[in-house]
Amino acid sequence: MVLVSVIIPTYNRADFLKRSITSVLNQSFNDLELIIVDDGSTDHTHDVVGSFSDKRIKYLKKENAGVSSARNLGVKNSKGDYIAFLDSDDEWHRDKLASQVSYLKNTGKVLVHTAERWLRDGKVVKQKKHHQKHGGDMFIRSLQGCVISPSSVLMKKELFEQIGGMREDFVVCEDYDFWLKVTSLYDIGFLENEFVNKYGGHEDQLSFKFFAMDYWRVKSMAWILQNRPLSEERSKALLESCHKKCQYLMKGYKKHQNFKDYEEVKSIASFVTLHK
Repeated sequence: MVLVSVIIPTYNRADFLKRSITSVLNQSFNDLELIIVDDGSTDHTHDVVGSFSDKRIKYLKKENAGVSSARNLGVKNSKGDYIAFLDSDDEWHRDKLASQVSYLKNTGKVLVHTAERWLRDGKVVKQKKHHQKHGGDMFIRSLQGCVISPSSVLMKKELFEQIGGMREDFVVCEDYDFWLKVTSLYDIGFLENEFVNKYGGHEDQLSFKFFAMDYWRVKSMAWILQNRPLSEERSKALLESCHKKCQYLMKGYKKHQNFKDYEEVKSIASFVTLHK
């Protein structure tokens, strides 16, 4: 039985992929499989993967359907007890998996993430205070934005299955939705080591393409409100955050005459108001 299944979803990132693959194969923890899910790439991704002869690599190619679809397919084809994700433009420190496996075995937690080093044009980028990672009860902090990086996570496979995988109808913020669901149920483990190098600045990153991310966040919060029992403190924080984001979105949609999304967000705002 393979203990850790590492899943790299990728789409037209052949120039970065070799670095990511190498960082997995060079892990000090060896009991792993690496599943590379090619989400319909049209570049030389297949050739990059083919340049490696390691038997732990499994290559899956599918029609382009987004990162959630790729990650879900990877998990579906995995054999490990634990799941780790790695974005195809990031890389790991060699002791990442060993440290995380030890942590989960010793604490009994279902998920642990780590600190990360941000790099742009070869230089380290200083992270702002609100970007700093933490562990414990992360639910309220998770309402404002994504506070867990997919590349930094190791989780029990049964947790991923319990949550139901990542939402494939979310074109962005699918990780926000997933972590919000997880943190509504569990405390999160954290390691302060910067076990991930996260590279930024290339224009194909989703953050360059989608500016109204709060649209997806309010949809996620509405789901939590309907499906999770919340304490008074958590409920208050969610309602306030969701209401504020809805008002901001509605103002923008009205200004740009985007009446379809305006009406959808308005219905979410009305639902939130009823729960206040």
